[in-house]
Amino acid sequence: MNTINGVIFKQMLVSGANNLFNHYPEVDALNVFPVPDGDTGTNMNLTMTSGSKEVLNLNTTNIYDVARAFSRGLLMGARGNSGVILSQIFRGFAQALEGKEKINIIEFCEAWWQAKDVAYKAVMRPVEGTILTVIRESSEVLKNNATNFRSIEDAMEFFIKEAKSSLNRTPELLPILKEVGVVDSGGAGLVKVLEGFNEGLRGRVVERKQISEILESPIAIAGKELENEEFGYCTEFILDLNYDNKKEFTEKRMNCFLQSHGNSIVLVRDENLVKVHVHTLKPGVIFNYAQQYGEFVSLKVENMQLQHSHIIEGETQHDVELNNQAKKEYALISVSIGEGLNEMFSDLRVDQIVSGGQTMNPSTEDFVSAIKACNAKNIFILPNNSNIIMAATQACEVVEGVNCKVIPTKTIPQGLVACMVFNPEVDVDTNFEEMSNIIASVKTGQITFAIKDTKIDGIDIKAGNFIGINGKHILSCSENRLEATKEMIKQLIDEDSSLVTIIYGEETSSDEAKELEEFVQNSYKRLDVEIHNGGQPVYSYIISVE
Repeated sequence: MNTINGVIFKQMLVSGANNLFNHYPEVDALNVFPVPDGDTGTNMNLTMTSGSKEVLNLNTTNIYDVARAFSRGLLMGARGNSGVILSQIFRGFAQALEGKEKINIIEFCEAWWQAKDVAYKAVMRPVEGTILTVIRESSEVLKNNATNFRSIEDAMEFFIKEAKSSLNRTPELLPILKEVGVVDSGGAGLVKVLEGFNEGLRGRVVERKQISEILESPIAIAGKELENEEFGYCTEFILDLNYDNKKEFTEKRMNCFLQSHGNSIVLVRDENLVKVHVHTLKPGVIFNYAQQYGEFVSLKVENMQLQHSHIIEGETQHDVELNNQAKKEYALISVSIGEGLNEMFSDLRVDQIVSGGQTMNPSTEDFVSAIKACNAKNIFILPNNSNIIMAATQACEVVEGVNCKVIPTKTIPQGLVACMVFNPEVDVDTNFEEMSNIIASVKTGQITFAIKDTKIDGIDIKAGNFIGINGKHILSCSENRLEATKEMIKQLIDEDSSLVTIIYGEETSSDEAKELEEFVQNSYKRLDVEIHNGGQPVYSYIISVE
């Protein structure tokens, strides 16, 4: 065909989103760091799903209307840096279609070129060897050959071929990819989207597979959001397995069941106790299944549909009520997960906690909701994770009438010290400067477990090892968690250090944390040591050195 309208483009978008959903675990597996984090494939999948939902019930032949709706859905649902970049690609594509009912081959090719421009402008320091490189190189060749294509199908095939070639070259541009032996995960996700587009263009819309089909070997990964299709019930329970008349419990079996009945899953076992968190439409089914293996110590169910305030172009009643109230001068928003960490931020005058972190990157919409809930003239956001900064920044651009600024905190300790220097008595620029400057004085180390075998920074890592991380560097690796933590702390401390703060997670006992505190006190007598129960998942310890 020589032109496509809104109906065909909608098929392409839905097919692309579905194809990514079917392959996102493969994209996740390309991530360089072997930690259970908010992986690229997961973030891109949730972002595309958000866009797909916006156009599913759209009934129009106008291609611009479809592209604009899809772009808006991506914008609000964007998670992680890869999700934000993806949303900007389609924002640029939609802008190129403004005023058009349908587009021809030349316009199709030029739209991808404009998509590339918008994506690059959204990133403060573009890194080559990433999804940006893939969209730039492939769209450039596509645009230059636009007059040679006989049909849009030909152009699409060519585009995918060039995108794959660019993806295969990413290890030559990013040394860490070459060291680990993978291609860029964001670029791989984009290729899966384009392959889905190609099927939709030809009338063969890709169907979504069942979760069980795409997760061949499910494992418990804290905070993994698989498919945020519907709202339901936030369901939590602690199960005591110490009963003779119950079935034998295995984490794999329980996790497979949870994956098929919900999302946002956290599954942690500590000897005979199992703690579960899941978002599900049928909490009763979850409870009935779990009771085969033990008896409940505690239960909690919350209706998320009632809690959710959907973001739309107009104002909700809640927005109207807030707007009728006098706005306060300042407000702080922080990303955090874990009861102890949430309390620490609340004690430091944080107004809104956005739940999330490494395993569960908040969306742009999550930040927009928090900004509106603050009802303040000036707002500072603390993302506390490098993969969340772009979504927070995008939210500030979406909300009008608020002076919203993002303090580029990349870790929880950076967020905490930024809160400490916030002063409601001084002006916005002074606060921004002070809070931004103080974060450089903090060194952060985090202990988690490796989810796959790999080799980084010359260190051989086996799945299940405990690893100490500082930024993008591995500082320690050991089968023993305490030993890995001690070695990491040794590398973080220098002659200028004066304070070590230990924040232990939900899987770490207070006795072990106390042993670590004593180690630091005895080994570094000149240093002050603080210890807190953060209750965070995934990271057994978060260590701050100032």
